[in-house]
Amino acid sequence: MQRLLNWFQGLTPREQRVVLLGSATGAVVLLVGLLLPFERHVARLEQRVATRRADLAWLQSVAPQLGALRASAPGASGASLVVLVDRVARETGIARSLTSQSNGDGALSVRVEQVAFDSLLHWAGELVQRHGVRVISASIDGGNNPGLVSASFVLAPP
Repeated sequence: MQRLLNWFQGLTPREQRVVLLGSATGAVVLLVGLLLPFERHVARLEQRVATRRADLAWLQSVAPQLGALRASAPGASGASLVVLVDRVARETGIARSLTSQSNGDGALSVRVEQVAFDSLLHWAGELVQRHGVRVISASIDGGNNPGLVSASFVLAPP
């Protein structure tokens, strides 16, 4: 540090001003170079927060409508749970492997034997997502044949 100070003092006054001005300019450029990207990043994050808040406000404003649609969609067909399960089983190609028995409490016990796992998931997904059927319990057992499973479900109407 002492060598640097001796070097600086050995300069003419005009050279000292140039070195000071250059050092100050370099410090400002370095500071701006560090702070500008940080400020831009903060601005992007603030924009994302504002967008998410707007999305949340919109979702909250349409939530009652979505709830009403969800409540009305499953019962729109008016079909009983047995008919609905059978129809979706036929649509997904597992009707031959499916047997069902109605419980006294409105629930339906369903047994599916040796069907492709993907077909079983498609059938269950259709019932739950498109028709609002509730799965009370499910048990899936792998069989001796690769890709084929047997399963038991207890389903409740929407």
